[in-house]
Amino acid sequence: MDTIILGNGPLGHAIAAAFRERGTEVPLLGRPIGRARDRTDLGAPDLTIEASRADAVGDNIAAALAAGCRRFVIATTGWDSDRAALEADLQAHGAAAVAAPNLSLGAALFFRLVERAAELLGPIDGFEPYLLEWHRRTKRDRPSGTARELARRVAAGFGEDPDRDIAVIRAGASPGMHLVGFDSPGETIELRLTARDRSAYAAGALAAADWLSRATRSAGLHPFDEVVDELLAAPAFAAIA
Repeated sequence: MDTIILGNGPLGHAIAAAFRERGTEVPLLGRPIGRARDRTDLGAPDLTIEASRADAVGDNIAAALAAGCRRFVIATTGWDSDRAALEADLQAHGAAAVAAPNLSLGAALFFRLVERAAELLGPIDGFEPYLLEWHRRTKRDRPSGTARELARRVAAGFGEDPDRDIAVIRAGASPGMHLVGFDSPGETIELRLTARDRSAYAAGALAAADWLSRATRSAGLHPFDEVVDELLAAPAFAAIA
């Protein structure tokens, strides 16, 4: 299968390195200078991994669709305002994409832990949730897609508006830390997810690519949870459980 990565930043390089560890060299394409991306830049990819920046996602997916690609992994975040148009474009071309606010397996399971904690603590008087996230100084979206998804899941358990305050830190080179806490007058419960580097995101991108390649998926956007559910049902995971 011919795969390309759109985006030659830290995430794109991490994904390319993960493919290289498998023995596969995958082209890493940066953003064209002074012009929009064209289908002729891409060749004829079977699968495209979008790992660039939020304002380039729509144009990159459109160019790859025009080049004949029908499988996508969208590892970029911060493009939610374009979601409806992008999904319509995918469906019109019969193409499937996996997208998530965070493509690491640990983050996907962290979402579920936080959701369950909110379900347990939400009905109890006295507990109040809070969220803090810290990313590198150059990260553009604030709060991050991961933080917004955590806020949505916490809000569901507490019956609140998901647009709650999120404490945001943009400093240094941290690849990502998310802290969800539940505070009461007498005690505090905290759950924390800390990324040490981008290898977990890259591993998730490859897992999503494998999931798309194993079977024909319905057109449109698929949440990473579908990939995670299939992984958890695999014999290796079942043996651990």
